[in-house]
Amino acid sequence: MARKVVGRPPEETLSLWKREQALLKTLVVDRDTEAWQRDPAFSGLQRVGGVDVSFVKGDSVSACASLVVLSYPELEVMYEDCRMVSLTAPYVSGFLAFREVPFLVDAVQQLREKEPRLMPQVLFVDGNGVLHHRGFGVACHLGVLTDLPCIGVAKKLLQVDGLENNALHKEKIRLLKAGGDSFPLMGGSGTVLGMALKSHDHSTKPLYVSVGHKMSLEAAVRLTHGCCKFRIPEPVRQADIRSRDYIRRTLGVQGAPALQPERSKKAQRPKACPQGVSEEPAGSSDQVRLHPPGRGRAPTTVRTHIAALGVLIRNFPAQLGLRTSCFLQEGHLDPGSPFPQPCIFGLTFPSCGKTSKRGHCPGSFSDPCHPGPDKGLTRTTGKQHFISPIPSSSSVKRS
Repeated sequence: MARKVVGRPPEETLSLWKREQALLKTLVVDRDTEAWQRDPAFSGLQRVGGVDVSFVKGDSVSACASLVVLSYPELEVMYEDCRMVSLTAPYVSGFLAFREVPFLVDAVQQLREKEPRLMPQVLFVDGNGVLHHRGFGVACHLGVLTDLPCIGVAKKLLQVDGLENNALHKEKIRLLKAGGDSFPLMGGSGTVLGMALKSHDHSTKPLYVSVGHKMSLEAAVRLTHGCCKFRIPEPVRQADIRSRDYIRRTLGVQGAPALQPERSKKAQRPKACPQGVSEEPAGSSDQVRLHPPGRGRAPTTVRTHIAALGVLIRNFPAQLGLRTSCFLQEGHLDPGSPFPQPCIFGLTFPSCGKTSKRGHCPGSFSDPCHPGPDKGLTRTTGKQHFISPIPSSSSVKRS
């Protein structure tokens, strides 16, 4: 049965989210911070990462958060981590980070602990950076919380600061002839918020690239073009492919109705872009459709399904337990709020004046609304503290 996240948050919650965005925005670095970023060939860059969150069609709660790391310039997958998560915040335009970033931060933290040698030197994010209503999109949010260079890559133009997808904008797109061609996205304020990039010779639609964190726009555009086998940068494309495949395999293990793949395995992992193909393989939606019994393919176990494709995979035995979340209210934790906010590490909140420590939320432990670590505060593997456990949606497996 499809589940739905509660509706639009109250204005008080949105106001708190805006305050957090404004606070974190002051920490964004929009210039090159690494030597490899200033090198024309990106010498010294060896690992690029991509993140994605994919959903089950008709279910706004269940999702799969994925992180992949690819070698550069070969763009071969070196590491992947996919896990089923239960979303607790609804989608609100301009606040995507509060829905998705906590799970992505957790994935990065776990990689940092388990395989530090595979940490990406830059992250590609399916979303905007400074090209945003308040200049602080999901790519900025993730970059600041992980302290990694981040690039925001969006498939559609976010129409802010006077930017419009009008006839003039479409004419500029038609003038983009070859892969790598671009034009600036200048808002009404006179600020260049990003670049429209023709990412591949055969692509007919541009990407909208913006700074996330610790990287200049010029370097971000060059690297995005260098990571595109198709229209979408390979790190994001692989994160999307693998997260949706994980949903199919995981729900298949639990006896869910068999899933009809939206594209073939051959189309998912091509070695080169076929001549005359204008876009990446079909099926770019982040939603995986579940076919009810009697439609699509017959129910089957994941072992049988994979064996039929002739692909050897490993099992994912780890069990998904409780998901927990953190609620921030006026600088303290509010266990009663249904809308979580990610913990913020090492920041001082003017409302309570307390500086967060390793894995602690920035609330006062002495305050009665904040139960301290000895009063039920729960630690996750990613060294983040959360409160108010929320039962998992199902007993699906996770990696």
